[in-house]
Amino acid sequence: MTAQARTDTPAAVLEPVAVAESSARRTWRAFRRNPLGLPAVVVVAVLILVGLCAPLITAEPSGYGPDVLQAPSAAHWFGTDNLGRDIFAEVVWGTRASMLVAVCSSALAIALGVLVAVVGAYFRRLDTAVGTLVDLMLSLPVLPLMILIAALAGPSLPVTVAVIAAFSWPEVTRVVRSAALSVVGLPYMDAARVIGGSHRWIIRKHLLPATAPVIVVSVVLTASRAVLSAAGLAFLGLSDAQSWSWGRILYEAQQSGAMSSAWWTTLFPSLAILALVVSATLMSIAYNDARNPRNQGGR
Repeated sequence: MTAQARTDTPAAVLEPVAVAESSARRTWRAFRRNPLGLPAVVVVAVLILVGLCAPLITAEPSGYGPDVLQAPSAAHWFGTDNLGRDIFAEVVWGTRASMLVAVCSSALAIALGVLVAVVGAYFRRLDTAVGTLVDLMLSLPVLPLMILIAALAGPSLPVTVAVIAAFSWPEVTRVVRSAALSVVGLPYMDAARVIGGSHRWIIRKHLLPATAPVIVVSVVLTASRAVLSAAGLAFLGLSDAQSWSWGRILYEAQQSGAMSSAWWTTLFPSLAILALVVSATLMSIAYNDARNPRNQGGR
């Protein structure tokens, strides 16, 4: 191989990186122009900030209070529950726990799902087995199995995170695997193999960056679904009773009978869940639209 060939080959291999950077800038410009994208980002950012700063915003609700089932007022913005506890404080501290479950369970699901997807797409001998496993997992009745496992293992935060992650990774694998399969046969992947790149290096430097946009969308959607799943388990009494969550607020309102007589006990935690899920969905839609080359023209 001549010196000129050795000089040209790395440049050819690195060219997709420069193209990806340029595409990222165009995607960001298109995302900013979307009327739904930035407001959704702001809502999610505010919820994350509330969860992180919960101890600075209000004290953790505990014990009993004299104002039982008080409607929203200047003293209690979101009203009080059947034990006189401030629902605003419950929602704030519930944001912290709900965000923690979303981050931890989605991180586990993304890590496992991306690993299985990339290995199956890159090593084609394993692709059939990976596809069969994903199809089998997606055909299972997820909610009844989640309830069964959570009930048998006992209500706790680690169990909730593990159960949600265990049933979330197949959807991540299905989406990322489809994107990875369209990349592994491209010329620059063949060039990376020709110059002697190891499997790990090719996956880390080329395959994962190429599927990064799909992974980003999967992170957002998986986190929002994790919040819904965690709220559902908590509403059934299958979550950690020592920590507040949006689902626990709804569970205690249902158990006390306040759900039908005191509308504020369920309205505000439900609005918090709705805000996160809708914002995450709008973010993913805006991001997918921004990645469309037809929407990337202009500045």
